[in-house]
Amino acid sequence: MYPSLTYRDVGAALTWLAEAFGFQAQVLDEDSAIVRSASGTAVIQTDRPEDLHGSHTGHGWVYVVVEDIDAHYARAKAAGAGLLGEPHAYGDGDRGYSARDLEGNLWSFGTGPVP
Repeated sequence: MYPSLTYRDVGAALTWLAEAFGFQAQVLDEDSAIVRSASGTAVIQTDRPEDLHGSHTGHGWVYVVVEDIDAHYARAKAAGAGLLGEPHAYGDGDRGYSARDLEGNLWSFGTGPVP
């Protein structure tokens, strides 16, 4: 299963996601790409409202497990990510934070799996 997020400019999105969140990008074609973090993958594609039952830009939400939440948060902050608070405790000793990307999609990062 792969989450799919749409953007007005896939190239700009890939550059931003790599800088802010450290994702590895792979361009598939002029309208789509994938980004990877550890073993997770998400599809990144151009918003095509006529083909995708309306616009989906800014409507995605993805959770990503990271090892060092403080370093990840510092990287995102330095890149100007739309941070929604500082890293905080949740669950059974895990920590995380959330941010919005350049198109408004919600990305949550944490040290543990979603229950």
